[in-house]
Amino acid sequence: MKVTILGSGTSQGIPVIGCECAVCKSSDHRDKRLRTSILIQENGVNLVVDIGPDFRTQMLASFPGKLQGILLTHEHNDHTAGLDDVRPFNFLFRKDVTLYGMNRVLKDLKHRFAYVFSRNQYPGIPRLKLRKIEPWDDFKIKGVKILPLPVHHGNLEILGFRIDDFCYLTDVKTIDESVIHELRGIEVLVLSALHRKPHHSHLNLKEAVALIEQIQPRNAYLTHLSHNMGLHREVEFELPQNVKLAYDGLILEI
Repeated sequence: MKVTILGSGTSQGIPVIGCECAVCKSSDHRDKRLRTSILIQENGVNLVVDIGPDFRTQMLASFPGKLQGILLTHEHNDHTAGLDDVRPFNFLFRKDVTLYGMNRVLKDLKHRFAYVFSRNQYPGIPRLKLRKIEPWDDFKIKGVKILPLPVHHGNLEILGFRIDDFCYLTDVKTIDESVIHELRGIEVLVLSALHRKPHHSHLNLKEAVALIEQIQPRNAYLTHLSHNMGLHREVEFELPQNVKLAYDGLILEI
């Protein structure tokens, strides 16, 4: 399995508009962060997790060919705003693009992108198939088994995804013990860590490292990073040996 980090930034991305901090002014490519998303490729199956406002830019950089599915963690704008940019996949391959999400998330998409689902559709709109998924109910896409896992983004239940010995958890604040047990000893974990200060709906750096110590993955990568986290080259020196910062374009082989 190959996993490409398409975006490792928080909802504003980095650089932040108008910001003069050292991170936003950094020339290190690892400090340039699009909104969080990944591409999973296994046995000829291409899956994207979340399609934020940078989806077009991410696909220009890492075009996989056909997309067999888009997995949605939740409905927030930085995870869904790129929905209209699935259209090139419709045009190129003459197929609908399938989105997988919880019922609440799919309902939100129908409201937010009402023109896509209107009875009076104009030519050229995205062609989509919506597939409802639920926490703990595994399913397959072209033979690739996916286990949706419930995690908590503040008071909002959202999904993480486990595929084989890899798991992706973003926008996390708390995780139930049952999920920790499911993931204990996994090969690769990608986990969000917003910044250093406490936050009501996101893990900070200290909390994310503590959770990684509970799960004990062989390797962990931190994503959904704010510019307030600090410079990539400096933060990595503070982390345990098996924990690294993700960055846009990073390729993980599992």
